[in-house]
Amino acid sequence: MPKLNIVKIGGAVIENEAKLLPFLEEFAALKGPKILVHGGGKKATLWAEKMGIPVQLKDGRRITDAATLELISGIYAGQLNKTIVAHLQVFGCNGLGLSGADGNAIEAKKRPVKAIDYGFVGDVTKVNSSLFVQLLDQGIVPVCCALTHDGKGQLLNTNADTIAAEIGKALAKDHTTKINYCFELPGVMKDINRADSLIEKINTESYQDLLLNNTISAGMLPKLHNAFDALHAGVAEVAIGSTKMMNENVPYTSITLK
Repeated sequence: MPKLNIVKIGGAVIENEAKLLPFLEEFAALKGPKILVHGGGKKATLWAEKMGIPVQLKDGRRITDAATLELISGIYAGQLNKTIVAHLQVFGCNGLGLSGADGNAIEAKKRPVKAIDYGFVGDVTKVNSSLFVQLLDQGIVPVCCALTHDGKGQLLNTNADTIAAEIGKALAKDHTTKINYCFELPGVMKDINRADSLIEKINTESYQDLLLNNTISAGMLPKLHNAFDALHAGVAEVAIGSTKMMNENVPYTSITLK
């Protein structure tokens, strides 16, 4: 089966042009079929504060009311997504920007209210794998933002780490799929202030120990949950680390079942 790289970018990289452009150049140089998934939460938080829209996060996940959804739709699917696609064209990478609604790429259902009302947040129900395969076969690189839709006209905010994992799961039957979660750190750290505290391998057992010891920061929890979910569903590899791990032999965190 052909190897497919799914790269998710977020964190401080995406809001800093001095970091974003070198990443996009490295991504463009990545050989073979590939998909880019991007977040934008930090930029959304910045704009929400400027506009006086309350920012609410729970375990690293954004609670999304109507005003927040309107804001992030413009940022994620608009300014950020199209800027990324424009820069990829400069580097010879033929990107095509997608929200979940475009080409019916990713459907979701609104998360039910339980202990927490997350608002307009979607849990993925279906990935249009045939659309992604058709685009990849034509040499087009899908660039997916963190928005899905419910099939009834409603856009939904969906965690970008989850979107990367769900696309990986959907395409794993046709491709040897690797998910690369790239951000500004070398990988999962015991102490983000110490460069020598990188955890180079996390398996199912050590993951539970890290949770019990509260070693993992709240923002890393969704990433690791999605990593293990993807591995259980047939994704071949999951890596968490800096953008350099795509094309260079640098240390990163490898996520494995055993």
